[in-house]
Order: sequence, then structure tokens, then C-alpha cells
Amino acid sequence: MPKRPTNTPFRVAFTGDFQDPSGKPKYREFGLSTFHNHKQIAHRTIFESSPELTPEQIGDANGVVVLTPRVTRRSVLKKPDLLAIARFGVGYDSVDVEACTEADVLVLIATGAVDRSVAEATVTWMLALSHHVRSKDQLVRTGEWEGRAQFMGTELRRRTLGMVGFGRIARSLVQLVNSFGMKSFLAYDPHVDRRVAAQHGVEIVGLEELLAKSDFVSIHCPLEASTRNLIGAKELARMKPEAYLINTARGGIVDETALVQALKERRLAGAAVDVFAQEPLTQPHPLAQFDNVLLAPHCIAWTEELFSDIGKAVCQGMIDLSNGDKPRGMVNPVVLEHPGFKKKWERWGGG
Repeated sequence: MPKRPTNTPFRVAFTGDFQDPSGKPKYREFGLSTFHNHKQIAHRTIFESSPELTPEQIGDANGVVVLTPRVTRRSVLKKPDLLAIARFGVGYDSVDVEACTEADVLVLIATGAVDRSVAEATVTWMLALSHHVRSKDQLVRTGEWEGRAQFMGTELRRRTLGMVGFGRIARSLVQLVNSFGMKSFLAYDPHVDRRVAAQHGVEIVGLEELLAKSDFVSIHCPLEASTRNLIGAKELARMKPEAYLINTARGGIVDETALVQALKERRLAGAAVDVFAQEPLTQPHPLAQFDNVLLAPHCIAWTEELFSDIGKAVCQGMIDLSNGDKPRGMVNPVVLEHPGFKKKWERWGGG
């Protein structure tokens, strides 16, 4: 990319869900401080919040930072000023990458920014499930002290952790739980070399073997055609009845109907679910009927540190792009070579 030779402002818009209806920011820090020493950045927050990012909301923005709205073909079509969409996170199944590529729009994600927080949240749920935290809490709240004998927990010691997907988050998870004395770590990931996994003390196995041997099955793969309903009735039936399923990745990877049925039939010890096939939920989910299930509205890993790290990553991406540098976390880097992208860049004031 040619370096930026002018002082033309690089206009960045944040989607409306970063603020409440009164216009007050919902979150203490989501990257704006990164812009302080970069006067070329002019930022604003889109006033209205909607499930889908609209062309009208984008306006003349050169870059848009997107929290939860979907980015569709309609969003990016015929936007001659739009150079980049930055997804506030690492998952981008809500972004039509193909449409962005065709529209000469670069898609960015916050590579590495969520690893620690999601891994820590997974450990939190492993401990909460195996120690029956929710049920024990209810015993005190309902005055049923003597019921405690029914809820003997189990330690992580000598247990097996199985990870569906062995990317950065799963590797951080292994680092965190190493001190608990677990028996072994298994992973199913067709894209990871066995030798690479072995360096982390992890054995690559088939999905069937992982499900049959693991005491905790934790989902850490992206949602795509090959992983949709990857864990269905047949797969759940292979799990131990004393095993727990944890999904902090994406809804749609686990067949929710099959999971509800497995829990009804007591074929699993419990589950923890942060993500759902249809979001947001406006009615109680069928999984809410079970005392051995922990639920969160796609935010179990949300921390002040997480939002700060993601914000810094995506905002730095906008800064890099505005300076003519290649940003980290490019999903479709081929766009940089598109004639249409180069024309947009020149129209904005670069090159």
C-alpha cells in the first residue's frame, strides 16, 4: 500500500450498540484512547442501533468498527468511501466476507485479543460445573442446608480435557489449566499438525475418540459450513454420562435440541453455554430448565481487560490502514490488491 501523503481525515464510525439510547457509552474502554495521538482519525458513534449495519449508518465512513450488527451485502454495496470493516472480536460469522471482498472492503478482526479472557472464562465454567456451584448456592438461598450431600463435586485433577478446535484460545486454556493436575489434553482439529499440538502437551485425535474419552468437552472452533451442527445427537451420545460440555465459541456448532434431549435423559453431567443459534434471546431458552446448566448471553468472557484489548487491536488496525500500513488481523488481504480498493484509497487521499 502507498503511504498516506495528505492530512485528509480518516473517518471511523462505531456501531450504535457501543452506547445506550441516551448516547452515553456503555463500556469504560473500547479503544478510543488509541486514537489520542493520531490526529488523522476522526471518529463518531452511529446514533441508532440495529441488527444489521445499514448503508445510511455507514455514511461517508472510511472504516466501521462493528460490535454485534450483521454486515451484509446490502451494508457494503455501493459505498465508495468505505475501506474497512473491523469486527470487534475474533469471530466474523456475522460478516459477509465474500460480499465485502466483492465490494473492495477489507475485513479486520482483533487477532489474539480474546485469548486470555475466553480461556479464563472456560476455566471458570469448568470449576463451577464440576463443583456444582449453582446448586450449592441455591441450597443456601432456599434454606435446604442438608441437601448438600447430594452435590459432591469432582476436581479437575486426573480429568481429561477435550478441545474441539486447537487455535489460540484453546492453547491459552491449556496453559491456564496445566497447574490443576489434569490427566491429559486432547484436541480435534483437522487444520493443526500433531507435532505442533504435541509441543503444548496435547494429543490430536478424531472427534469420536475425543468425545468418548473427555471429562470436559470445550468448543473452540469457528462456525462455518463444516462445523455447523458438528456436535449433534450422535456425537453427544458418545460422551461419558459424567462429562460436561462447554461452548464459548459460536451458536450453531452444537445442536441445541439434541443437547436439551441429552440433558433430559441425564446422559450428560451438565453443560455451560454462552452462544446460541439465534441471538439475541428474548425468551427463556429451553436449556434454562436444567439446574446443571450454566448460561450467559454471549458475554461470559467480557471483562474490562477484554474490551480494552479488543478495542486497541481494532483501532490500531484503523490507524495502520490510515497510514498506508498493512494492519494485523486481515481476513481478506487480497482486497488490498483490488483495483477498486486502490481507487477508493486514492479517492480518500492516499497514494
